[in-house]
Amino acid sequence: MRRTVIVVILSLLSANALAASCKNEASDKHLAGAALASFMGKCERDVRASCGLSADERKLSGAARSSFTRKCVNDAIGD
Repeated sequence: MRRTVIVVILSLLSANALAASCKNEASDKHLAGAALASFMGKCERDVRASCGLSADERKLSGAARSSFTRKCVNDAIGD
């Protein structure tokens, strides 16, 4: 149980740290055009994977999983 809690906390922190900086990092790097699209695509894939793991650890399914994943990704990327 303790290990599961630690894994969930670490995955949430890594998802938030990674995702919260996607748009900011792209802006800091002055990315535009194809480079921006590529960077944001990779960032979104990474965030979706992390949010999916968080949903798995929370044992979410169906509408709850979809809602959680959508909110997690949007919060992380900054939409």
